[in-house]
Amino acid sequence: MTDTVYIRPITLAPGPQAVEGQAVRLAGGMVYAREFAVILRRNGEVVERWLTDPQGMPAILAALPASVAEEAQAQWRNLALAHPPLQCGSRTVRLDQPQVMGILNVTPDSFSDGGEFLDRPEAGRAHAAAMLEAGAAIIDIGGESTRPGAPATWEGDEKERVLPAIEYCAAMGAAISVDTRRAGVLEAALAAGAHIANDVSAMRHDPRSLPLAASAGCPVVLMHAPGDGEDLHANGVYGNVVFDVFDWLKVRRDAAVAAGISRANIILDPGIGFGKSLADNLALLNALPLFHALGQPLLLGASRKRMIGALSHEAPVGERLGGSIALAVAGMNAGVQLLRVHDVAPTVQARNVWRGLRDAALTEFGDLPG
Repeated sequence: MTDTVYIRPITLAPGPQAVEGQAVRLAGGMVYAREFAVILRRNGEVVERWLTDPQGMPAILAALPASVAEEAQAQWRNLALAHPPLQCGSRTVRLDQPQVMGILNVTPDSFSDGGEFLDRPEAGRAHAAAMLEAGAAIIDIGGESTRPGAPATWEGDEKERVLPAIEYCAAMGAAISVDTRRAGVLEAALAAGAHIANDVSAMRHDPRSLPLAASAGCPVVLMHAPGDGEDLHANGVYGNVVFDVFDWLKVRRDAAVAAGISRANIILDPGIGFGKSLADNLALLNALPLFHALGQPLLLGASRKRMIGALSHEAPVGERLGGSIALAVAGMNAGVQLLRVHDVAPTVQARNVWRGLRDAALTEFGDLPG
């Protein structure tokens, strides 16, 4: 018999003053939760579900089976855990508000902008500079397409693609992440000026990646993808996609810690669009607040994804800005710290307006008795 537990925020509040202090500040950010579902699964099936506010949580935690009591206490602490900023060279990326990560693909075949910057370094440099000027906190550089059906990239080719881009972004003083699943590319990228390892295989693809990241002391992004080997989109079959992805990310978080990576350097990504149906993606997006219970900063990469086309009369990639902004705002409302996007300027504008709304809500006391 296997029991697992999940503490899912289900009702959000404008601010703690609106609910007489009965709210939890999710991950030390700008989103507050006032009602929670404590869910007990046994052998993969939900057997109990309790609803409570913060005041009632201790009694529910005390009544849980011993097999999940410690984990439930950890999740409850994690939901309110504030995360230290990422230090990327001379740049500090705060995680107490949403930050925008701009995408720079130097590939011939990425689903959105393949080939646009690979053979035109001056265009890539200009695009990176424009993203930084627009407010990108991090530039994410990738040299291998991970779209469904994309061929594998030889390590030498990947290095030739990403290293020049890293060098010109480093010369601008940018905080840089490198989107790679190969330790050889990661090592060269860090030496060239990258700061963050963004691994779509959660460091499963190359057994050298975890010890390398631990030795380098760099932040790592661990993304959920169901496939092993070259095809990360394979094996996308779930009993319950939300709980299965949560459990999978917990295992990868713990593997990273066991390898010597500091908890403060681990960022988790639910992997929207990787081996998931439209229904799977929607379920994960609606459940994003749950993932704060893992105790790590969250990254959301939904920009221009296929699901947007599926929900908008098959809109082509270049016509998915509105949907991309909608998903970014959904991430902000869930307390996600990092938003990986193609369209930096409109996303930053949306973030700034969202921030204004949150600031106003947190300082609104007009409907409270004097």
